Amino acid sequence: MMATNKNLQSYQSGYIAVSDGYELYYELYGNPKGIPVIFLHGGPGAGFSDSDKQFFDQRRYNVIFFDQRGASRSKPFGSIVNNTTQDLVSDINIILDHLKFDQVYVFGGSWGSTLALVYAIQYPKRVLGLILRGIWLANKYGIGHYIGGGIKEFFPDVWDRFNKLVKKGENPVSYYLHQMLSKDKKVSDKFAYEWAYYESSFYTIRKIANIEEIVDSFPYKSLAILEAHYIHNHCFLSEDFIIQNIDKIKNIKTAIVQGRYDFICPPIQAFRLHENLNNSKLNIVNAGHSSSDVEIKKALKSELRRITS
Repeated sequence: MMATNKNLQSYQSGYIAVSDGYELYYELYGNPKGIPVIFLHGGPGAGFSDSDKQFFDQRRYNVIFFDQRGASRSKPFGSIVNNTTQDLVSDINIILDHLKFDQVYVFGGSWGSTLALVYAIQYPKRVLGLILRGIWLANKYGIGHYIGGGIKEFFPDVWDRFNKLVKKGENPVSYYLHQMLSKDKKVSDKFAYEWAYYESSFYTIRKIANIEEIVDSFPYKSLAILEAHYIHNHCFLSEDFIIQNIDKIKNIKTAIVQGRYDFICPPIQAFRLHENLNNSKLNIVNAGHSSSDVEIKKALKSELRRITS
């Protein structure tokens, strides 16, 4: 849910036109002369909210927040047309150029960690450092765990609710995506809600009292459509792209914060990333996937300060 705390108000906001008719909503937050950071939200499709600003000291950082193609307040909402990882990487450069940021620290969690790593691999000279949470390498293992039945081992009840809507013999991702793109709004909304309900059921280590409230607190339809679209297309990356190209970012200063009990992005991916980097610090904390889990929040603030010092 969008916060209304005046202390979290940005000093600039608006839309930046990129390619293919997309307009991306952005905000600049903090100190205009501060340390430059770009925040990459998760999903894909989740968008950012005021709660994401809590990690950044307003006096110290100058942070770019933006909603990626099709996400949240960006236009057109929920669009998958010309919406690929490469398009998102290109959009980052357009945003940086438009706002006159030459180099930045890149802060991203979950899908945001994937996009941060892919961007750094392609444009390492623009990246001062990486602050990553909940590592997702967008490979067959990660996709298979999240949506191929791996969750069933831990949350059989949640998996059954999600999977029972899928016609026998159909691929769950393809089926959900097809239904979410239906012209019948009731069908589209139902499947988007169920996709978001699925993820919201195991994203945090904290007890979840009311999943419905969580789902209704963010733009779940863009999250659901874009997540399914990207996973259906293997995130538009060749298998194990990040690790296969890791040499290009081996020496970039990197902080990794990973919940030991992250069921969405299993810790093994964070360990694997760390083992392939020369200049990274791995922080395994007693938490789940959510950046709002207490130990993750604490570690992210600490690691951000360390990386940017």
